[in-house]
Amino acid sequence: MDKNTATGLVLIALLLIGFSYFSRPSKEQLAAQQRYYDSIAQVQQREAELKAKHDAALANEAQLALDADSAGVFFAARKAQGGDSLTVLENELLKLTINAHGGHIGSAVIKEYKEQDKTTPVTLFQGEDTRMNFLFYNRDETILTENYYFTPVQKTDTSVVLRLTSAADSYIEFAYTLHPHSYLVDLDIRAVGMDGKLATGNKTVDIEWYQRTRQIEKGYTYENRLSELTYRTLKGSVKHLSQSKDDKKDLGEEMLNWIAFKNQFFSAVLICDEGLQKTQLASKMEERGSGYIKNYSAQTTTAFDPTGRTPSQLHFYIGPNHYKTLSAFDKKGKHDWHLNRLVYLGWPLLRWINKYFTINIFDWLSSWGLHMGLVLLFMTLIVKLVIFPATYKTYMSSAKMKALKPKVDEINKKYPNEADNMKKQQEVMTMYSQYRVSPMGGCLPMLIQFPILMALFLFVPSAIELRQQSFLWADDLSTYDSIINFPFNIPFLGNHLSLFCLLMTVTNILYTSWTMKMQDTGANPQMAAMKWMTYLMPVFFLFILNDYPAGLNYYYFLSTLISVITMTIMRKCTNETKLLAQLEANKKDPKQMSKTGFAARLEQMQKQQEELMRQRQAQQQQRQEQQQILKQRQKNQQQQKKK
Repeated sequence: MDKNTATGLVLIALLLIGFSYFSRPSKEQLAAQQRYYDSIAQVQQREAELKAKHDAALANEAQLALDADSAGVFFAARKAQGGDSLTVLENELLKLTINAHGGHIGSAVIKEYKEQDKTTPVTLFQGEDTRMNFLFYNRDETILTENYYFTPVQKTDTSVVLRLTSAADSYIEFAYTLHPHSYLVDLDIRAVGMDGKLATGNKTVDIEWYQRTRQIEKGYTYENRLSELTYRTLKGSVKHLSQSKDDKKDLGEEMLNWIAFKNQFFSAVLICDEGLQKTQLASKMEERGSGYIKNYSAQTTTAFDPTGRTPSQLHFYIGPNHYKTLSAFDKKGKHDWHLNRLVYLGWPLLRWINKYFTINIFDWLSSWGLHMGLVLLFMTLIVKLVIFPATYKTYMSSAKMKALKPKVDEINKKYPNEADNMKKQQEVMTMYSQYRVSPMGGCLPMLIQFPILMALFLFVPSAIELRQQSFLWADDLSTYDSIINFPFNIPFLGNHLSLFCLLMTVTNILYTSWTMKMQDTGANPQMAAMKWMTYLMPVFFLFILNDYPAGLNYYYFLSTLISVITMTIMRKCTNETKLLAQLEANKKDPKQMSKTGFAARLEQMQKQQEELMRQRQAQQQQRQEQQQILKQRQKNQQQQKKK
């Protein structure tokens, strides 16, 4: 690293520290700000209380109206039979409670995964976090299941049948079945003896589904970025609402296969093979510190047979966003849901790399029982081994150009004027062609390895296997590893500093310095600004990736460190004198004298451009001569007139 680069980096660091120090609010400002926030909180609390009273009044009025309407189809189900009972369904992976009030899933506990305390199983939702309402219709009323109580009539550890009873032989039946050792729940809805009590012409049931999605992970920013309302159409297209702002979408008559309320690592998914239509979706941001990430809602419609001959079949997936767990539903051949699209693996090419290469290598290494830190280490080594041929070709291209640097310097001295830049470049390219060296020789190998590196960039943050896996000082590889927590926010950096991110930045600066020295051929002195930006990029990454998962920064740290070690070994093993001698031998070899490839094409283009310029100069000179002849004729004519 040269003196100017070091000075620039020190000045940037001092500027950031100085800005953060002098922009800190005073104690008086902090106190005033706290009073301001307290007053806002009081107003918000008062507004919430008034809204709660208003909602309670409306609910009371609705209940009074229902109580007064003794002719309602489900008049007897307005009050709880035996209390507001909860039915528990449980298998090895999942624990659900079915609420008799409304007949919906009231809570979900994912038993194999833990909360941040690492002892309590993850509760995806419970209580007021979720609400699901089914709307049935007859000629006189709209039947909202959330206003009624269901009666459990059949119960096992993994199934329950609930009835919304109109009479002894007339009811709507909800049958929940939790699959063994699975995160899948079936719901069959059937009308029994409801002829004349439901509108036979209406063959749909409306569904209203709401969920306030909890913040489950440590890092709010990154969990918020990966939490999104996602849906899949029956045609197979997977889309989602915005992750970064409030968003809503009316899908009209487009048929959907499923709707997912997605967290970073867990999802609740409503699935319907017959299709969901007339769907309206909405996603609203929750405030940081509220304990929640997003507020999701979906209003949709699916087929329903009021005669009871055919039940409406729905499914719920409530579990982890684990790629192979989600893929297993499609492998059975019974379904074609493609729930694995809940795990974002990138664009088609990157997704293909992750699907067939990254995930299989990761699972293979994990099957050894290794610690996740070692899994990432070995995975990085395998990736580096796969791309080593491309890395070696890139290095040798740079080494050859560096060996020819003295000859490039001689050409630069030969053409000191800017007007001769084209001739200088042509001579440099001719020299490279004679020595069989292509300036673009290292670009194609870099392009080949870039998709693999990008695929890993997308896979690591989505790998639930890294969740709550500690390594060295990082207690959770799926979120940031803060070694310093600041009492204030640094612009773009946040209120903490991640050590793996810092190590990644330092190794990137070192790697960049060595790479630039290898590529310093002296062929283009105007590239100084570009070199400065290249040095500055790793510093930018410190601000960009500081809030990213420790596992990702650890992987990039390892990858860059291995690149530095590889480059050091290759430089030690490369004799520039012998390399130059080999290049001289190539030049003398008549078989090597033909100009091919990029250099030959570039030289041909330059010759064509020079020929074109000569033609233009000749044409311009001819026009000037014609203009002089014309002026001379006009002058002679004027002299003859005077005579």
